Amino acid sequence: MLKKACAFRFRGEELLLLAEKGIWFPAYQTLMVSDTHLAKGAHFRKSGIAIPKALAQQELSLLSDMIDQINPKRLIFLGDLFHSDINNDFSWFSLWREMHQQIEMVLIKGNHDFLPIHFYQTLKMEVIDTMILGPFKLMHAPPKQDTEKYLLTGHIHPGIRINGKARQGITLPCFYFGDTFGILPAFGKFTGKALLKPKSTDKIFAIVGDKVMLL
Repeated sequence: MLKKACAFRFRGEELLLLAEKGIWFPAYQTLMVSDTHLAKGAHFRKSGIAIPKALAQQELSLLSDMIDQINPKRLIFLGDLFHSDINNDFSWFSLWREMHQQIEMVLIKGNHDFLPIHFYQTLKMEVIDTMILGPFKLMHAPPKQDTEKYLLTGHIHPGIRINGKARQGITLPCFYFGDTFGILPAFGKFTGKALLKPKSTDKIFAIVGDKVMLL
């Protein structure tokens, strides 16, 4: 088991919630991350905003570390793999994909995934709108109405506010599990966070440094 993983038994399945902002499904040998937004840094640099050039490489390196530790057969990107049109950061992803040719990679299409399908085909990636994984249905954005299966989604970039005794506080990325759907934290570092207001029945797992903690 990963040192940074938090075991969570849910809907009859064992999930490992990773401080690296992913979920490992041991029964399906599947690793899942959401909202990587690769190439977002380069997109903003074109507009004159100072974003570190090594950001994409750092995030791909983290993905490689997760793969080396877990050895998954499949990696699912839960939407918004890339943020914009093709730019220099795509070259890094292409090289990274060649390093992990043994892994099946699937993209659940998100609102930023608008590149032509042939681009993903050259990367040997399957692109679909939804996917069934055991008791879960995977799609990028939370639904507007309930579905038969429990949904796992991204898109929101969830965060939870933790307040201290002296009125100081911090917003942390988190995993959210509500009654009918759950939301993964955004994997990309340059994504921001949407503050959640959870109900008492919701389960929130905050990422605190190198740990995942149930609040």
